[in-house]
This record gives sequence, structure tokens and C-alpha cells, in this order.
Amino acid sequence: MQNVIEMRKIIKNFYIGTPNELHILKNIDITVKKGEFISIVGQSGSGKSTLMNLIGALDRPTSGFYALDGSDISKMNDNNLSDIRNQKIGFVFQTFNLIPRSSALRNVELPMLYSGISALKRTKKAKELLEIVDLSDRFDHMPNELSGGQKQRVAIARAIANNPAIILADEPTGALDSSTGRMVMDIFHKLHKEQGKTIVLITHNSELAQETQRMLTIKDGEIIKETIFN
Repeated sequence: MQNVIEMRKIIKNFYIGTPNELHILKNIDITVKKGEFISIVGQSGSGKSTLMNLIGALDRPTSGFYALDGSDISKMNDNNLSDIRNQKIGFVFQTFNLIPRSSALRNVELPMLYSGISALKRTKKAKELLEIVDLSDRFDHMPNELSGGQKQRVAIARAIANNPAIILADEPTGALDSSTGRMVMDIFHKLHKEQGKTIVLITHNSELAQETQRMLTIKDGEIIKETIFN
């Protein structure tokens, strides 16, 4: 099966060449196959946020090899990385990151706008995606008219708008109560099982992580453990 993520000997340092140089990630090796649902678990300061930024092409490694869906992004320039983020990665953040003055529908359309998809097709697809996350009655609602769980469902619909190679979910239930968080996790399971989406869940919550197929534990910048659940 095709590898969607392939990381080899990834190192990430900050303040390079200075007396206070920080070694954040040390020889990270990760492979994620198409259609896998995995989790990366670690406490604050473990390096998981830095790792998430690298997986999401928001930053570049100091050294090492990283291929995403067959594209070597280790040495890409900023414009290339921007294209990769829009085409191959669907982001779901703890803070939702919706555009405040745009409706739910327009928020979901946004990635397709940057991909040059026509207005008619964008609107049709955005409506279909909002129906998938059970928000067909909220097309015209603004973010401030939505609950936290509804905002996160809009964010998930937006994340899959361009049919990305991976969905990268960073603490997606962190700002939600337990029952709303349960609903959001159920949507991820639905996308994984029914549409075969590849999902990488970044979390400090080991209970949530145990719902995925495979859990990688990161500590002090190193993957110290791999746990396979099913």
C-alpha cells in the first residue's frame, strides 16, 4: 500500500549555530500508509507541536527526508509548501480557525477557491460536505452563531474540501466538552471507515489515541514507543 507520509532521520533544531541551540526533534522516522488512522501522543514540550508543523508543511526540518504523498517536501520553497498545504493537507485545529465574517458555506468553499474551482462547483461541493457533517441547516450561519462543536464540524468539512492526502487534526476536541468531542471523533471515524481518509491525530489524550489504529508516543523529541491497536 502507498505511503502517504514518509519521514526519515528528521532533525529539527532552533537557534542553529548559537550557544543556546535547541535540539527539538531527534532522528524521527515515521511512515503512514494510505487509509491509516494514527495518533501522535505527547505531553507539552515533547516536540509534538514541532512535529505537527513539519508534517503539515508549516515548517521545514533542519535535516532529514520527508515525502508527502510522493512529493519530496524536505527542500521545497515557501510557494511550493503553500501549494502542498492547500492540495494535500486538510487541517483541523483546536481553535477552529474559521473566517469570522464568512458563513459556514463560504468557510468550506475557501480551499476550493484557492484551487481555482468555479463558484458553482465550490458551492455544490461545500453543501455536500456540510451535509456529511450533519450541518445542512447551518449553511448561512456565521461562526459566532455556531456552537463549538458546530464550528469544529465546519472546520472538518473545510479540511476535506480539496480531497487532501491526509487530514491533520491538532487537538481537535481540546476546546470541546466530552459529548461534543465524542461527536467530532465519530465524524473522523466515519471519514476513515466510509471514505478511506488518512488521518493523523495529534493529542495529549491517550484515551482518544487508543481509538486510532496505531499510536506513536513522542518524548523529548524522540518517538519512544509504537502501539498497534487493530
